[in-house]
Amino acid sequence: MADMIKDIKKLLKENKLVIGADETLKGMKVGKFAKVFLATNCSDRAREDVARYASLSGVEIVETQMSNIDLGDVCKKPFAISVMGLLK
Repeated sequence: MADMIKDIKKLLKENKLVIGADETLKGMKVGKFAKVFLATNCSDRAREDVARYASLSGVEIVETQMSNIDLGDVCKKPFAISVMGLLK
């Protein structure tokens, strides 16, 4: 888990992560992402939508071992983050 936290922080510095379910789903529709990260307590609706678009676009889904609050803390945001997309 420590490696994933380091990777997420590094990707944020490089501006390669898109935060938020809506923005990630929009990007998945046009093939912008290589991976999508999901929080452990991501909503069922968002999880289903991500899975549907991932199967169509061939995007890898990574289930993190962190809650959405923990992901928000790692990203130094004052809100919970359930879905993040890694740009190609």
